[in-house]
Amino acid sequence: MHRSLVLYSEPADPDHFRDYYVNHHLPLVKTWPGPLAWRYSFDVAATEGEAPYFAVFEADFADAAAMAAALASPHGQRVAADVVNYATGGWVVIHYPVQDGTG
Repeated sequence: MHRSLVLYSEPADPDHFRDYYVNHHLPLVKTWPGPLAWRYSFDVAATEGEAPYFAVFEADFADAAAMAAALASPHGQRVAADVVNYATGGWVVIHYPVQDGTG
């Protein structure tokens, strides 16, 4: 499994971010072929002090090639191009192979 993780910094307008994300961006994600599962949260907290991020999104793919194909698809390009419509504080995208640590 391969995971893509998006970390969103504090936006200029948090209410707009939440509204746009839930009502416009996530419907694009829901119809995006490729991810095996995805999840998000606006309740980002740090163990100490303030969290450096406002929101987080993660998507799981079968492998790195499946993720690359999904991102390169026309639908993936629409998903990526939509981010500027709400993420005014910036964002960081990282991805990595997921290792099973359950035994």
